[in-house]
Amino acid sequence: MKNRKLLSIIAAVLMLTLVFAGCTKEQPAEQPQPQPQQPVEQPQQPANDFNADKDITVVARDAASGTRGAFHEIMEIIRKEGDTTVDKLVVGALEFDGTDKVITAVEQDKYGIGYISLGSVSERIKAISVSGAEPTIENVKSGVYSVARPFLLVTKGTESDLVKDFLSFTESVEGQKIVNDRSFISAVDGPEEYTSSGMSGTIKMAGSTSVAPLMEKLQEEYSKLNPDVNFEMQANGSSQGIQAALDGSYDIGMSSRELKSEEAAELNRHVLAIDGIAVIVNNENPIDNLTSEDITAIYIGEKTVWSEVE
Repeated sequence: MKNRKLLSIIAAVLMLTLVFAGCTKEQPAEQPQPQPQQPVEQPQQPANDFNADKDITVVARDAASGTRGAFHEIMEIIRKEGDTTVDKLVVGALEFDGTDKVITAVEQDKYGIGYISLGSVSERIKAISVSGAEPTIENVKSGVYSVARPFLLVTKGTESDLVKDFLSFTESVEGQKIVNDRSFISAVDGPEEYTSSGMSGTIKMAGSTSVAPLMEKLQEEYSKLNPDVNFEMQANGSSQGIQAALDGSYDIGMSSRELKSEEAAELNRHVLAIDGIAVIVNNENPIDNLTSEDITAIYIGEKTVWSEVE
């Protein structure tokens, strides 16, 4: 009886031990599921959808512009036909009466081409090389880049002492430093230091829109040294500035072209600076260089699509 009871107890203990072992048996660790591989993001490349078979948009300055006169002469867009000088600018070219308007037109037209003062070049547009020469100050100075012209101040020859003093400032060390700082080329050999005159009065100037930004800075610095001097200035084109000096309605005319022989006979000529003329295209245009022959062909209408000059 006792043996039977003992066997029953032992059997119960064994059953409990097996049950406990089954409950506490270690479960296999859950294996991590493989994650789907993410595609490597590639940097986006700018789409170049420039269509070289599109028509070239020719942008030029207005007929009164000294920049136009100089550029069209250098590029032989102006030609002699018998006894007559003819500007052969292509019919349909866009003509603007200010530098910024030319920049805006080319900036907003992928297929545009224009020309501006080298000192007005900015990131808004691209200045291209001409016949392999980059439009830089160094290349203009050396003559490698030949598309250049003078900035002139012209007077009738009856200048007041105040006008003479301002002209001396423009030709001084201080004035020519401003010329160089504005990305133009000094045209004065051995400039002298300027001493404030303490004068007062008003100087009236008119003319080239290309010269005007440089002139504004010269006026500003001159006025700091001579605070009683005021300026009145109209930026209305070189031809108007020359005429204003000729008829005496303004003290100084600003010109970005050379004087014609009949103008030079009646005016005093002061070279303020030398400026390159930059040929500009839209930033999306892949072209970085054009020959002078191609530029001429574009402006007289012999080449009308970009694929003809690539």
